[in-house]
Amino acid sequence: MPPEAQRRLGEPVPLYPALDARRGGHLEVGDGHRLYWEESGNAAGVPVVFLHGGPGAGASPVHRQFFDPAHYRIVVFDQRGAGRSTPLGSLEANTTAHLVADIERLREHLGVERWVVFGGSWGSTLALAYAEHHPARCLALVLRGIFLGRPVEIDWFLHGIRHFFPEAWRDFAHFIPEAERGDLLGAYHRRLVDPDPAVHLPAARRWSVYEGSCSTLAPNPALVADFATDRVALGLARIEAHYFVNRLFLPEDSLLAGVGRIRHIPGIIVQGRYDAVCPPATADDLHRAWPEAEYHVVADAGHSAFEPGIRSRLVAAMDALRERLPR
Repeated sequence: MPPEAQRRLGEPVPLYPALDARRGGHLEVGDGHRLYWEESGNAAGVPVVFLHGGPGAGASPVHRQFFDPAHYRIVVFDQRGAGRSTPLGSLEANTTAHLVADIERLREHLGVERWVVFGGSWGSTLALAYAEHHPARCLALVLRGIFLGRPVEIDWFLHGIRHFFPEAWRDFAHFIPEAERGDLLGAYHRRLVDPDPAVHLPAARRWSVYEGSCSTLAPNPALVADFATDRVALGLARIEAHYFVNRLFLPEDSLLAGVGRIRHIPGIIVQGRYDAVCPPATADDLHRAWPEAEYHVVADAGHSAFEPGIRSRLVAAMDALRERLPR
């Protein structure tokens, strides 16, 4: 049954079928960093760039499947220190400004004039930062699970989630000795930047499993297992703690303050009603600042992009843009 028919019947819309990358490589961006990048889909199609979450989570082949490969030129890459980029977990010259500059360097490297920017969670943060610095390069923004990096949001991640996931939070907090629990972020950060794998890897796994355990409405052991792998855990936990300690290298409320620079760009915001990692109050704040953007609250979803309702809405958003952004 085609996606359009499933939407009419109210059934969950699947991702597009798995596909291989057409080409890819590593892009030198300075400071010792090499970014993994790849292209799939239609080489002559409308360009779309996928910005993964975390920061530090990395992308995977399934992320190609949100996009109609007959229509879109799909660009997926791993940010500094994440995924298949090297060196894994590196914090050297790793700030929001560096990541914004990397997106521009990749765009120029690929010869893209303008593209759709698609990002969820931290990817939504980075998408907004990029668009506000380079609005002329954005055809549209599709954002999911909104995170603006404000202190209240970081505090919620570290402490507030316990009101909904007390078991997962207890495992996360009690990894740290009681004498250090007054500053969970500082205690984790010290361990995560320790050069000894015997110190940083257990801390990374515990941080990452905590986030994975809180990311879905119903338990998802496969997702949690993926978050527990060394590659995902080290990139995610170390870089996330680095960004949190430094308040995402952004002035407080700067992303909301800069929304006026992008209100003319087509925007679609998708938010899970029961998102415990990035609660909907943040998406609501963004939509009130950007009322021209479409805003979809998925009634039966948490944080993950792969929740059935979130996945369906994201695929539908990209399908709808086909009519607005013809090749």
